[in-house]
Amino acid sequence: MAATARAPEGVGIVLAGGASTRMGGGDKCLLPLGGRPLLAHVIERLRPQIGALVINANGDAARFAQFGLPVVPDSIGGLQGPLAGVHAGIAWVRANRPDARFVITAAADTPFFPGDLTQNFLAVLGSGPPKLLVASSEEGLHPVFGLWQVALAPALHESLQRGERKVSAWVKEHGAEEVYFPPIKIGNRKVDPFFNLNRPEDFAEAEALLRAQAGLDADG
Repeated sequence: MAATARAPEGVGIVLAGGASTRMGGGDKCLLPLGGRPLLAHVIERLRPQIGALVINANGDAARFAQFGLPVVPDSIGGLQGPLAGVHAGIAWVRANRPDARFVITAAADTPFFPGDLTQNFLAVLGSGPPKLLVASSEEGLHPVFGLWQVALAPALHESLQRGERKVSAWVKEHGAEEVYFPPIKIGNRKVDPFFNLNRPEDFAEAEALLRAQAGLDADG
């Protein structure tokens, strides 16, 4: 029997709609990392933390069929970035999971993000109502990793319609509270947990980190 998700009342949105220009275009999240698609690592990390998952991506949804998850395209055209992906995911949740209390967003190119991301967000919320929370680390703010109220969908839509594109600007404007996550240690390396893979050399570094992590796991 599968373990109960730590936050069954929430829905996770994996943001995979980027253009991946620094990787030459295409679906960066489908490139191999440790013998599996990068996106598989992200899904595996988020799935135990949340009640349900969807993928935000544009174009032919069939290329994500191997993951067995709903694929939600941006509802505002023009590949307007992760803010449009957050909006699309939340709008889908409002229509399809009206019982969901909140949404957790995660980037599809960040394979080492905290396994206790949701748990730490919920610790900040306590027993109070959901509010906008975003992750931060020594490297700064990581607004695509956040906890969002489902009721924010109309405000996101309005902002996108008037040309807002920056997630960082939007969350600050709407009073987001930052939740700090410390570096993680893999082998003898201190790594920012929100290290994202944008270039071929980032994939090479992530491969080395996975090997070091596997070595630690094997040593018990």
